[in-house]
Amino acid sequence: MISVAGVRGDLDVLTIAAGAGAMIAGGLVGSLSRPRMVALPEATTRERHSIAEALLANIPDPVILVDRRSVVIEVNPAARTLLPALKLKHPLSFALRTPDVLDGIEEVLRTGAALKTLYTTRVPTERAFEVQIGALPMPDGPGGGQPNVVLFLRDLTAARRLEAMRVDFVANASHELRTPLASLLGFIETLQGPARGDAPAREKFLGIMKAQAQRMTRLIDDLLSLSRIELREHVPPTQIVDLGQIARQMVDMQGPLARERGVNITLDAPDASYPVLGERDELVRVVENLVENAVKYGGSGGIVVVGLERSIRSASGKPQIALSVRDEGPGIAPEHIPRLTERFYRVDVASSRQQGGTGLGLAIVKHIVNRHRGKLVIESEPDRGTIVRALLPEHRPNNDVAPSA
Repeated sequence: MISVAGVRGDLDVLTIAAGAGAMIAGGLVGSLSRPRMVALPEATTRERHSIAEALLANIPDPVILVDRRSVVIEVNPAARTLLPALKLKHPLSFALRTPDVLDGIEEVLRTGAALKTLYTTRVPTERAFEVQIGALPMPDGPGGGQPNVVLFLRDLTAARRLEAMRVDFVANASHELRTPLASLLGFIETLQGPARGDAPAREKFLGIMKAQAQRMTRLIDDLLSLSRIELREHVPPTQIVDLGQIARQMVDMQGPLARERGVNITLDAPDASYPVLGERDELVRVVENLVENAVKYGGSGGIVVVGLERSIRSASGKPQIALSVRDEGPGIAPEHIPRLTERFYRVDVASSRQQGGTGLGLAIVKHIVNRHRGKLVIESEPDRGTIVRALLPEHRPNNDVAPSA
């Protein structure tokens, strides 16, 4: 009995050992047949996330990442600036309530195909964005490998404003040319018909026709000047120009016009020289336009003062020269001041045309001052006159700059 029991015990031990060996062998075979899951080191994962965050932070356009439930996962600083209500782990609809965008997210998740839609905002300013919505697979992110959605907002505001300005410019230029052309055609038909033998009427009509032709010539000249200035606006001038000499020359040139209108024009320039880096012809145009505007539109006050003074820029602390033209005329209402440098904008259209203005003078002045890295400031109050300042950087002696003739 004892020997039989011992044999049975040995068999049990062998059976157990054989089963364990089979399990181990099966495990080894199974491990060879299954793909191996290699876990990235924690340091490598953190490094990838930090690189992704740095890349996202340096994208200038708003970028938003949401999951399948439209819950915000990640945003960059540009998106936070555009949508201050954006919060991580909160639904996107809390900050962006545009149905086209929210419906677009659902469609991208359903079809997997990217799409584009528009998003506009009117507060605090009117802006337009093209929203590109696309699926973004993230195997190691939220959702267990399911695709999330990335929203990329491209700002179209500047492009739309530029297109609107172009359309307005073409419309305004066409209108400005159409009016004198219609007058010329009407007088020509009159001279060919009823006034064919009327000498006094012929002289009168020819004078009006000459004025209209000169108006068209001035308009075309101003348009060409504005185009040339805009083409070179990014190139700063490099010659030394004495702004004081130009101011004295313009005061002398505008003297006959001022006396004809009963205006006393004076120059207030304590120093002998006011050097700036500039292009003489363009600076002459600036002073001429400002003085002529003051005499024509502010001459009812009887006084126009052209001033030059040195000062320090508050932002940079660098020296500057302020050219100012002041009149004591009727002044300008506050709502018109921000638009005075727009092309063809006039406070009083009839008065401007009567004075021979084209509506482009201050636009030309603004672009010239911008090219000279300066600033144009207009201050006015109704019945208290107007003062226009062109602030230009003062030039300090430098051997690398050539003096202007």
